[in-house]
Formats: sequence, C-alpha cells, structure tokens
Amino acid sequence: MMQMEECLKKIGDDIWFTEVDRNNLKIDYRIKEIIYQCSSPIQQIMILDSYDFGPMLVLDDAIQTTSNDGYIYNEMIAHVPLNIHPNPKNVLIIGGGDCGAAREVTKYPNVERIDMVEVDEMVVQACRKYLPKVSGNLSDPRVNFIFEDGTAFVKEQRNYLYDVVIIDSSDPVGPAVKLFELEFYKDIYRNLRENGLMVCQSESPIFYSEMMAKIHKNLNSLFPIVKTYMATVPTYPGGFWTFTMGSKKYWKPYPEKFDKDTQYINKEILESCFILPKFIEKLLDDN
Repeated sequence: MMQMEECLKKIGDDIWFTEVDRNNLKIDYRIKEIIYQCSSPIQQIMILDSYDFGPMLVLDDAIQTTSNDGYIYNEMIAHVPLNIHPNPKNVLIIGGGDCGAAREVTKYPNVERIDMVEVDEMVVQACRKYLPKVSGNLSDPRVNFIFEDGTAFVKEQRNYLYDVVIIDSSDPVGPAVKLFELEFYKDIYRNLRENGLMVCQSESPIFYSEMMAKIHKNLNSLFPIVKTYMATVPTYPGGFWTFTMGSKKYWKPYPEKFDKDTQYINKEILESCFILPKFIEKLLDDN
C-alpha cells in the first residue's frame, strides 16, 4: 500500500478519508483503495476509490470531483453558458484539470477551439488515466492543453477573443485565490468578444455566502448582465452549490434547442436553475 497522508486513517480493516472544511466541518469517506498519489510542484494529488462515490480526485486533502457525482458540476458549468450563447466558437476553460468541463464542451460541434489552461499538468495526467468516468480520457483535437497559470494567460495578447470563458477553479485557497479577484475578472472581460459571456463556480451559499456575494458584486461592476444559478452536488460542503455568469449581451436560456447527452441537466433545469431562494436573492441584493 502507498504511504498514507494525514487525512487518511486505517480503522480496523477499513481506510477512511477525512475532509475538513473551514475547521468547522469534517466529512468521512470509507475508501476501498488508494489508486494514485503524488506531490506535484504545486500540490498534493490523490485518486481515491471510495465506496459511495467511486474514484475521486483529491487535491491538498480537498475533494474536487468524483466519478459518481462529478457530472453534475461539469454539466452545469458548461452547458448553461453554451446554451445561452447562440453560437460559441472559441471557448476558454481556466482550471478544470479533471477534464470534465472540457469533455462537456466537446459535445458542441459548432465549437471550433477549446483552450484549457490548467496550472498543474500532473492533475490532467492523473485524471485522464485514473478518472475516466469524469475525464473520458479526453483526446478531442479541438482541445488545446495549456499548462500555465490562468491569471498570467489572460494577460497575454492573442489574435483572437473568446465567446465563452469557463472558470473551473477549486476553492479560494492556495494557487486558486487569484481566480476570485476583481483584477482577474477584468482580464477575463477583455478576453471576451463584444457578445461574450463567462461563468465561474461561486461556492456554497450556506458556508461561503460572503465569497458568493463578493463574486456577484465584482462581476456586476464589469458586466451589464450578471446571473447566479444553482445545483446540488453531494460531495461539496453542504451539497448546495452556486455558479455565477457575467454576460455582455445574452442572458436567456433556450431549453427548446438543448439536445445533448447528459445525466443531470435537461431542458427544465436550464430554466429552473436561475430561480433562487429568497435568502440568496437577499444576499446578492445587499451587495
């Protein structure tokens, strides 16, 4: 057996992984096997095979995605903006090392270019090999893997702009902190065409309400249209998750044209996901 990290403990014959959130919440998962673990120059990477959620990606002791519910997050962060934009050609993904979001984007034949900018190449390698239910061993020729810091990439000059930008970041700790700052969103805005739109994961409205409201406020200072929508992702703290879209022009989903092969999102969810509970509306209105 591989060497165990501190978050892994053997109790009797069982291995347990403990995820700690904000030093306030602990969640334990019974593990069948440590499939893969390594230290990249950036972070600790593990693929653990769990009883309830199947193989899961863990970065610095925090679950990023799992085989049995990762499709929910990836479908919601990809299909909502791609349904709203009438004709996306160039798509940029910041982060998304598990390749799940990029995999969903490849379901759109009209998309010509998918630039996937991930800071840690070792995450992509591990997920393509050991997490096939999420990554699909992504090999679509339209996907350009770019291994560099996303905040540096969007400051570079290119001879093309993007129709849709998807910011598939981990929580705002470590290398991901800069992906939640106003300066980064300004660079994203400059990388979008005049009718472009972007979407980011905007955290739990229960445990990270201040961050959710901050993201909404920052995007509202740049984009004429800002919309928050929701999904239930069981392995994320609280299971209740939000996404926030900033758009220069388009905001209306077109469920009648949705025809993709998905497990979670459908025509009805495309419309209903924008209906927010009153407490979230108040949180966003107060900021």
